[in-house]
Amino acid sequence: MEDLGEMDCPVVKRFLKDDNAKCLLLDCRSFLAFNAGHIRGAVNARCYTIVRRRAKGTVLSLDQILAGDEEVRSRLRSGMYSAVVLYDERTPDSETVKEDSTLTVVLNAVCSYSSGTQIYLLKGGYDRFFSEYPEFCIKTKSLPTLTSQSSIDSACSSCGTPHHEQGGPVEILPFLYLGSALHASKKEVLDGIGISALLNVSADCPNHFEGAYQYKCIPVEDNHKEDISSWFLEAIEFIDSVRDSSGRVLVHCKAGISRSATICLAYLMKRKRVRLDEAFEFVRRRRSIISPNFSFMGQLLQFESQLLATSWAAEAASTASPLLGPKSSATTAATTTAAAASPFIFNFPVSVVNPAYLHHSPLAASPGC
Repeated sequence: MEDLGEMDCPVVKRFLKDDNAKCLLLDCRSFLAFNAGHIRGAVNARCYTIVRRRAKGTVLSLDQILAGDEEVRSRLRSGMYSAVVLYDERTPDSETVKEDSTLTVVLNAVCSYSSGTQIYLLKGGYDRFFSEYPEFCIKTKSLPTLTSQSSIDSACSSCGTPHHEQGGPVEILPFLYLGSALHASKKEVLDGIGISALLNVSADCPNHFEGAYQYKCIPVEDNHKEDISSWFLEAIEFIDSVRDSSGRVLVHCKAGISRSATICLAYLMKRKRVRLDEAFEFVRRRRSIISPNFSFMGQLLQFESQLLATSWAAEAASTASPLLGPKSSATTAATTTAAAASPFIFNFPVSVVNPAYLHHSPLAASPGC
């Protein structure tokens, strides 16, 4: 770790207060941890664990660890940062940084793809910094406590309003909201949260305000025969276009449970480079009733496999490691081909297949979602 210096919390605080444009903070924790709370101005640096494991002995690229942060990558490569500060949850000093940690992966990438930039470890990580300077941290507002399906049903029957129509759309990302058809029909709700576009993931929900908002429709039903994955990239591009125009998009179907949730999960997996189980947990904490049908879950898992294969292939192509011989390439190609030939994979992560989250039969249509 000779390329890694150390920085105390008071010094980082001074950077944030006086010259934060020249200091880049890279948060090396998980997507969930970063979104729960992080130091103000920090960027989440991460990569798929499986890609990191396969690339052992090679250096991952900035594109890999800073996916979606083009401006940051460009500034790093051109040496516009005078200092880069890495932090995780609580590593006390550079001597205790583990060789297989995300900190080390990020350090190697920054050292290899940027020049003349001093790199430091924040001593004590996020835990220590937050305990000393909470005013310089961004904490996610408290999310509603997750409830069981029985308590949801009880609450719905007692108030007479379907649970999926209670409350309003939920914020997934600052520019991405998830909700129901009822939410999409209330202009005061849409205007209240600054919605500029709607992604209607249904074949029969009307677009109520064609002249007031930008609309895109994905005409799919909520049943096991639908190929919603064929719409993933088109939906992601639409959401990106709204984000790039500084707008906000509401993704909805009828109930905001299956179809629209599937699109939001696909977006997080593609743009935030997270696994399905992590994306599922992230969205579920914001809208506890999400439950893509079994077919859609299979297609999401297939999408995850494609993203992993693409990510690994890109890394293999960008490195000249002797570890990557013809056999490795053939194996990757065979895996990708086999995955493409099999549209549905039912190998669910444990956290995703908890019966409390899956309310739909894998074979029965659920047109209400």
